Amino acid sequence: MAQVEAKVVVPESVLKKRKREEEWALAKKQELEAAKKKSGENRKLIYNQAKQHSEEYEQQEKEVIQLKREAKLKGGFYVEPEAKLLFIIRIRGINAMDPKTKKILQLLRLRQWNASGRNRLEKFYEIFNGVFLKVNKATVNMLRRVEPYVTFGYPNLKSVKELIYKRGYGKLDKQRIALTDNSVIEKALGKYGIICTEDLIHEIMTVGPHFKEANNFLWPFKLKAPLGGLKKKRNHYVEGGDAGNRESYINELIRRMN
Repeated sequence: MAQVEAKVVVPESVLKKRKREEEWALAKKQELEAAKKKSGENRKLIYNQAKQHSEEYEQQEKEVIQLKREAKLKGGFYVEPEAKLLFIIRIRGINAMDPKTKKILQLLRLRQWNASGRNRLEKFYEIFNGVFLKVNKATVNMLRRVEPYVTFGYPNLKSVKELIYKRGYGKLDKQRIALTDNSVIEKALGKYGIICTEDLIHEIMTVGPHFKEANNFLWPFKLKAPLGGLKKKRNHYVEGGDAGNRESYINELIRRMN
């Protein structure tokens, strides 16, 4: 008599679990393939945009050189257009500071909450923090009020690049994240067409249409104490001190603090 084989009955819950796991594995595989494809497309796009930005900067430099030569030939001199971008650095603490000045520094993002210490609600005022700012009537008026506590000027392309590449942190989901991956920038600013570090630099440098969003995404730069130190914080730059507007000479200070 032939032996009848016992049929193994698999519980329905186990079958459902296997099916779910297969679906998840397939979905994960498709997600990885889509991410790989998008990454490849992004690399090409980022390369092309970086090249385009580089050509634009080069063209602007050539135009300035040409205009200077033409002015020299005519016996005059070339006056560069008014700067659109400022970089402000906090150089003094809170001693003898009135409430309105404190409020302006807060608006400029140069006042911070204490994240350590016994009292987490206590504010501390960290010097050598820096932020970019768009030049307009309102910002100029605010800077006049806080001039004794800050120094500022017009950063060049080299300074903007060095600050963002070396000291750049972004704000994503209220977290301070290092700009080591373009995906961080794309996640925060992709809807504005800013998908990589070069796009971010271009938006800041040219004070583009989405400068506000790009600048708010950037965390205030934490700079080190300047190499060689400061001269006299309480005196204005034109008087041999450090405070106030130092125009293009801000770039030399950024080099010493970066």
